[in-house]
Amino acid sequence: MAGHSKWANIKHRKAAADAKKGKITTRLVKEITIAAKMGGGDITSNPRLRLALEKARENNVPKDNVERAIKRGTGELEGVDYVELRFEGYGIGGAGIIVDCLTDNNTRTVAEVRHAFNKYGGNMGTDGCVSFQFKHCGQLIFAPGINEDELMEAALEAGAEDVITNDDGSFEVLTAPADFADVKAILDEKGYVSELAEVIMKPSLETELSGEDGQKMQRLLDAIESLDDVQDVYTNAVIVD
Repeated sequence: MAGHSKWANIKHRKAAADAKKGKITTRLVKEITIAAKMGGGDITSNPRLRLALEKARENNVPKDNVERAIKRGTGELEGVDYVELRFEGYGIGGAGIIVDCLTDNNTRTVAEVRHAFNKYGGNMGTDGCVSFQFKHCGQLIFAPGINEDELMEAALEAGAEDVITNDDGSFEVLTAPADFADVKAILDEKGYVSELAEVIMKPSLETELSGEDGQKMQRLLDAIESLDDVQDVYTNAVIVD
């Protein structure tokens, strides 16, 4: 993919994430609940919960909401029983899309996600149809201008798997999902504050879309993102202005 568009797309992702702030509390409470349900309430042995709590702090989720979510997840409090669902499909130009959901009503969620795909020019596929093109990993994005050698040394010492230098001067630090929170904490302490930091499904190859195709793809992604049960959306599409 052309390097000139990399940083622009990273900034677009950040802007899109910021635009979801109104729904972020609900999504984080759901994530805390399912993380505690799957791995217990002890953050020292549950990296997924540790990451969810860090995001909750960053987004000023009230402490009472967090504590109740953990207790619901561990069974100390009664509450909605969320389950994880993943959908895969194709967008404009055959670009791959992965949609991760947390829901208390599978039938509703399937119908809503399928409707969004169909209405905006995509096609919902079968399990595994696009996920083989993605890698589950932690990703920290750093703006251009950082010393490459120093960042690489700090990241690798912290336990990162790889550091990628993009053509536009931005950097990506990749980690194993379980190591993400620790690597991020170490880099934060050393003054390397990332623009974006998350555990993602990272595409191995990207599909560049521009003009009308790019606009159609963005409408499809926005429609999926807006659904209440959707937690995360990943795509190998890169939309170029």
